Amino acid sequence: MSPRELLLDNARLVLPDRVVHGHLRVAGGRIRELGEGRLRTPSARDCDGDYLLPGLVELHTDNLEKHLLPRPGAHWPAAAAVRAHDAQLLAAGIATALNAISVGEEEAEQAVEPQTVLAALAQAREDGGLRIEHAVHLRCELPCPDLPQRLQPLLDAPQLRLLSLMDHTPGQRQFHDLERYRAYSARHGTARDDAGFGAHVRHLQDLQRRHAAGHRRIVLAMARERGLPLASHDDSELSHIAEAVDAGARIAEFPVNLATALAARAAGLSVLAGAPNLVRGGSHSGNVAASELARAGALDALSSDYVPGSLLLAAFQLGAWDSIGLPRAVAMVTHTPARAAGYDDRGALAARQRADLLRVRVVRGFPQLEAVWIGGERRY
Repeated sequence: MSPRELLLDNARLVLPDRVVHGHLRVAGGRIRELGEGRLRTPSARDCDGDYLLPGLVELHTDNLEKHLLPRPGAHWPAAAAVRAHDAQLLAAGIATALNAISVGEEEAEQAVEPQTVLAALAQAREDGGLRIEHAVHLRCELPCPDLPQRLQPLLDAPQLRLLSLMDHTPGQRQFHDLERYRAYSARHGTARDDAGFGAHVRHLQDLQRRHAAGHRRIVLAMARERGLPLASHDDSELSHIAEAVDAGARIAEFPVNLATALAARAAGLSVLAGAPNLVRGGSHSGNVAASELARAGALDALSSDYVPGSLLLAAFQLGAWDSIGLPRAVAMVTHTPARAAGYDDRGALAARQRADLLRVRVVRGFPQLEAVWIGGERRY
């Protein structure tokens, strides 16, 4: 076996359709062979019967913004933030991450400058400071008055993989309950007295009335011109799903209720829910539980959203359900999100796929990450 080859033996391979006890060979950063049974080759690494599964693929992580802005108004150096974020995702088993970056965030205390983020990612990549693959997901806040001007210079970023259509106007979608919006504002350091809160809500609703529809048309034209996948977000009405279908969206992110999730899936969209929602047993914002979507057959993929470590945990939690099983649950955090983002070279243990691999040991029912290989190179 050449120094660039890797042979893993005595593993439970989580294949797309079953789990088998076997072995796997990597060469040139790709999976070359898989087989059942033990090899007992001296050069092979014994996995002690642990699970071997594809590296996780994340479509919508807000984690980078948490490192860039650890407290409202407390901006952190971008170069340091990007590297800390990369290390945290690697330790969570995430091999490919679409970093969700807001374009048009209304609250200045919560905003990070997208150009700064893109530049920091590019510089860290050039300097060899990233150990997993980082791509970009731009979250387009449609009510923002100058959204097209903000978005235009970002569209040529080489790692851009996804655009999502956002509208966080209070009184609808995620914030259909204004008291929940008030609580959200308080958590993010932007609480106001009653008069100030009412004036702020009216201001945001006015921005939506004046700008959202026109900006939606502009963003759709930009996406079509560049062949970028689209995601809808926080759909709460059947009309929102109809709009997403009309826009050509591939993904319905975080549907607010079961009805919209079922409609999205019936229309051919991949339904994405939060892994923290599943792990915690419900939504922190009062929306539909991810477990309810799973029971209804209306769940296709999971996102770690604001907790990177939730993705692997949620996959094994769902994998224990008789109605789902581990191969299908693992596909929700690997194969399905990879294909939704346009990747066809990762997300499955199969010949010629990228050798992004996780070795996982289950200890007292908890999936414990033992090793991570990115492109066949041991990184964790």
